[in-house]
Amino acid sequence: MRLANKVAIVTGGASGIGRATVLKFVSEGAKVAIADIEGQAELANKLVAQVQAAGGSAMFAPANVANRSQVEAMVESVVKQFGRLDILVANAGITKDAFTVRKTKEGEIKKMSEEQWDAVLNVNLKGTWLCCQAAALPMIEQKPQGGKMSLTASFGIRGNMGQANYAASKAGIVGLTRTLALEFARFNVNVNCIAPGATKTPMTATIPADLVAKLSDAIPLKRFAEPEEMANVHAFLVSDEASYITGQCIFVDGGSTLGV
Repeated sequence: MRLANKVAIVTGGASGIGRATVLKFVSEGAKVAIADIEGQAELANKLVAQVQAAGGSAMFAPANVANRSQVEAMVESVVKQFGRLDILVANAGITKDAFTVRKTKEGEIKKMSEEQWDAVLNVNLKGTWLCCQAAALPMIEQKPQGGKMSLTASFGIRGNMGQANYAASKAGIVGLTRTLALEFARFNVNVNCIAPGATKTPMTATIPADLVAKLSDAIPLKRFAEPEEMANVHAFLVSDEASYITGQCIFVDGGSTLGV
């Protein structure tokens, strides 16, 4: 098992890609902390019970990733419970698209509120930074063993109508990945990220079926990804198999960003 005796935190771990990553890591031998907001406590605790029933080790570590004190308390609780921290998957994210439309003589002008901008940047980008900052401390103390971080960007960094906040936050994660890889390398902490394409998650479950078909047809592989396909790449990046990879962004998008 690639992650035997490792301790991992997965933010946004109660559902979607996060949930799949928790289960993948447990199957690879890791002890996993499912970090998510209190509103996801029921799902998170059910996942903990599922892991424990299968003989694995997991805990629920509630936290709003945009809140520094909650993030620090979350990391402290994991280290207290499991004795160390080897892996961070910063996966928590939200969308708040600019659905407000004003009709003018020039046509439809989509507008984004300041609240929508701040909410998405706070969770997706600031939240990722706060988690990396807090997780780095116990990892640095473990030198020379160090640790590994795998962040979640998006193929949406190429831009998407009405998603200026989301695209900017995810592009920021790529820049954050590269910078932290440089800063943490001397402590033997690798930092990489994945850029998922369209994936079957609660975030995409509300998309109408006809639009899903249209979007799928535009993907070279002609389908949405399964969450497990993202989890597999996270698992590789935090394993010893990726020991000489840092500062990279891997697109896991079925070929969506190929061509013009």
